[in-house]
Amino acid sequence: MDLFSPVALGDLQLPNRLVMAPLTRMRSGAAGVPGPLVAEHYAQRASLGLIVSEGTYLDGESRGFAGQPGVVTDEQVEGWRRVADAVHAAGGRIVMQLMHAGRVSHPRLTGSRVVAPSAIAIEGQAHTPAGKEPFPVPHALSTEEAAAVATTFATAARRAVHEAGLDGVEVHGANGYLLHEFLSPASNTREDRYGGSPQDRARLVVEVTTAVAEAVGAGRTGIRISPEHNIQGALETDPADVEATYQALVEGLRPLGLAYLSVLHAEPEGALVQGLRKRFEGPLMANSGFGVVTSRQDALDLVADGVADAVAVGRAVMANPDLLERWRRGLPENELDQATVYSSGPEGYTDYPTATGAGA
Repeated sequence: MDLFSPVALGDLQLPNRLVMAPLTRMRSGAAGVPGPLVAEHYAQRASLGLIVSEGTYLDGESRGFAGQPGVVTDEQVEGWRRVADAVHAAGGRIVMQLMHAGRVSHPRLTGSRVVAPSAIAIEGQAHTPAGKEPFPVPHALSTEEAAAVATTFATAARRAVHEAGLDGVEVHGANGYLLHEFLSPASNTREDRYGGSPQDRARLVVEVTTAVAEAVGAGRTGIRISPEHNIQGALETDPADVEATYQALVEGLRPLGLAYLSVLHAEPEGALVQGLRKRFEGPLMANSGFGVVTSRQDALDLVADGVADAVAVGRAVMANPDLLERWRRGLPENELDQATVYSSGPEGYTDYPTATGAGA
């Protein structure tokens, strides 16, 4: 295997194994509608084996950022259809990351309440339209409300694939957002069927992913997790509990036959990730670069050494729309302008040059 060889992730046929990681970019305005600029951005990167979209909200309660796209209204769905059409016209494949922000939000963003597994606020401040404001104490979902989250995800998945025309979806179970909050014993102190033991904390994530797979097909459904990432208060500091929780999760997912398991972890070659891969019995997408930038050599080695079937890359893809060609030929890369990552216009978004010096 090598990074530039084809691979099948479920029903997704990739011409190469280099994947655009989901990247929050806040370019979809107050209405959450991805416009022509967003379509251009993704289409520029269509040479990659697969594009995973930025986290997209499923309903008002799931929104986490200003400028975040949604897949709730007809206007949002039509915006995503334009994105999908642009990527497909450029020869690419794109899946939507379905995201529920959970307690990492604010009423000014959700338009109503903020929800979580338990009524425990996280430290820090939300970026709201009115400026930075402290994260509130969230509403602890009832057992019935938690169960209904699966329907919310499934509805969004159908809109993404059947109405907007994307190639699939990725369930966001990482980075301290709602599903990860259920997995973590620090954010989930429930005593019902969704809390307590590792198996019960993993239950909702399995139910959500099952519902999504039933809605659009398991071969078009992936899931992203970040065990031991310890971010946004979703702490996982007991190795034995981490192993038990994520083993329960992947064992619940294994019968579905998902397209892939995407794992964000500093040591994808380590015993935890490779043990989960073995239990999952499906393709593994590795992302080693949350704290450290994934280099060309890192990505080459992960595939060549059999550590992963595909590699998700973030910052290098932001700054290099033609990253596949640059890495194939060993060409120099553009440097990422961190100051423009979360701005609102084309600067630092669609204006990075290709290796030939022209706009992408």
